Amino acid sequence: MTNRLPNKTSSRSVAVKARLDYPVIDTDVHVNDYTPALEDYVQHYGGSALVDALRKALGGRFATRSAEGRDWYQQSPEERQHHRTLRSPWWARVTRNTLDLATYTLPDLLAERLEEQGADYSVLFPNDVLAPAAAGDEFRQPLHRAINHFHADLYRKHAHRLTPVAGIPLNTPQEGIEELEFAVKTLGLKVINIAGGVRRPIAAIAAKYPKAEHPEVARHASYTDFYGLDSPYDYDPFWAKVVELGVPVTTHYGSQGWTGRQSISNYMFNHIGHFADGSQAFAKALFFGGVTRRFPGLRVGLLEGGADWGSHVYTHLVDRFEKRNRHAVQNYNPAHADVELLAALFEQYGADLTKGRPLNKETLLRDSLGISALPHSRDPQGDELDDFLAAGIESVEDIRERWVKPFFFGAEADDRTVAAAFNTRVNPLGARINAIWSSDIGHWDVPDLTEPLAESWDLVEQGVISAEDFRALVFDNPYRFYTEARPDFFAGTDIASKLAAR
Repeated sequence: MTNRLPNKTSSRSVAVKARLDYPVIDTDVHVNDYTPALEDYVQHYGGSALVDALRKALGGRFATRSAEGRDWYQQSPEERQHHRTLRSPWWARVTRNTLDLATYTLPDLLAERLEEQGADYSVLFPNDVLAPAAAGDEFRQPLHRAINHFHADLYRKHAHRLTPVAGIPLNTPQEGIEELEFAVKTLGLKVINIAGGVRRPIAAIAAKYPKAEHPEVARHASYTDFYGLDSPYDYDPFWAKVVELGVPVTTHYGSQGWTGRQSISNYMFNHIGHFADGSQAFAKALFFGGVTRRFPGLRVGLLEGGADWGSHVYTHLVDRFEKRNRHAVQNYNPAHADVELLAALFEQYGADLTKGRPLNKETLLRDSLGISALPHSRDPQGDELDDFLAAGIESVEDIRERWVKPFFFGAEADDRTVAAAFNTRVNPLGARINAIWSSDIGHWDVPDLTEPLAESWDLVEQGVISAEDFRALVFDNPYRFYTEARPDFFAGTDIASKLAAR
């Protein structure tokens, strides 16, 4: 048979790699599961019923359906409009490039082609790793366990340069702890992937419209619990276990289907920016809920959304803290208004408004604020005045410590907005946001796995980022992300060997 593999020295990324004196770490590689092999593991964990549950979960993972169970592609345009059926992702995997398709499915081939890609070490996100989240309560944990076991076995012989993540369910903290311990202690996996939130019913509506009787109401009348703020559960035991075991946390959390991302016809309308929006909600919940204060060793990678939003939120956290910390917020307390001065100024300048009507000092403040600022039944008091209380923010430096330090932001190769992460003139206190190189190979946005490293270097040649920024992106920041959570993360890997040889 003719060897159809290209020359490993021929790709643009190989040429870029040759000029670097440091390793390259890819934090986001997507791989496919060969279904018959995966289902063997699932069968072992729960028989044919669990296999059926997996197939159902995979089939309904992204799809929204009508009351009759018909998905977008089975409905007419009129039915889509009637049911407001979200157009879900389609043609999301590489196919024309058949060599790459095989590469993402065959671990031995992926390991062989890593040099051609230009990476020394890759963290793998199997496309099915979080599919069990769509399964029912009785199937969710055994499916996660079976899938994690399959991936651990499949990639074990390539552990020196490839490591798969473990999918961890978080509908409750306890199930998260149980699957985390199994994945780390039993299977030896060392990175986890979670959904950034879990949908829960709104209690008041669920009580009035039980799901069994009103499934359509239940589908829409829900909210998202982001684990860190306003959750009905205390997730601190889970975060504590994560830190205890030294596990970096990652998420590819999106917001397709949320308000503003509900097009029934256009996937791109729903897609652009949705990872940034979803991860932003999750990260803000950890910040404002005080999780990053209580667990300073927690390291969280927020992937596929770019790094510019990390800079954006950090800047606005600082802006808002300066205007609405518990002391500054008193500038807006109606109790501090000088009603006598306000009345005097109305007397002097307000004749065109009052038109001779006498001023009522008891209502003048309310009337001046307008109907958009009508008083509450009572004013907020005590802790209610400080939105930054749980986060423990006393200064701008605290925001840097609890936002910039724990969060790492996955930036794809061709993302020019990554420059915002390194813009010390814009980021408060001259901070550099932790952008980490995330090739995203295996998804539709990377039709050729040999291109991403070269595409990122193109940003250097175009003056978008500096050579120093490039090094931080592809090595320094990824290395810190994993080793700050677990110092021995790279022990026994090609990264350790290359660093020792320098």
